[in-house]
Amino acid sequence: MSATAGQAADGVRSLADRFGIEPGMVVMEMGYDDDVDTDLRDALTDRCGELVDEDTDEVVDAVLVWHRDGDGDLFELLVDALGPLADNGVVWLLTPKAGRDGHVEPSEVAESAQTAGLQQTSTINAGRDWSGARLVLRRGSKSKK
Repeated sequence: MSATAGQAADGVRSLADRFGIEPGMVVMEMGYDDDVDTDLRDALTDRCGELVDEDTDEVVDAVLVWHRDGDGDLFELLVDALGPLADNGVVWLLTPKAGRDGHVEPSEVAESAQTAGLQQTSTINAGRDWSGARLVLRRGSKSKK
């Protein structure tokens, strides 16, 4: 059996594949609470190791941001996510699906991402209750500190 077939047969592995997380990547997590999708977190930690928190001094390859309506200003959260992000890194914004408590309107995601210098490249089903938006830096958007 090929690695790809094995990963496809194991839904946990294919979930990490959809997020583009590879072994050795540093992944930061923001907005963790007791409602996050534990299967997703487990898949990502199985792939890359422990997730680092927002107090890290490391440059990170990806940021996993859990955000719900009422969690505060999404723009400010995205700007905070950019601080440790590598120039070619990705932000995965995870929001509750439509009809779920804490759902964030797609227009708010688009506006906040654009204002923060990010562009949305895709969306995925990130679990039973969560959708994921892949956000990347627009060229020239990240100012050096």
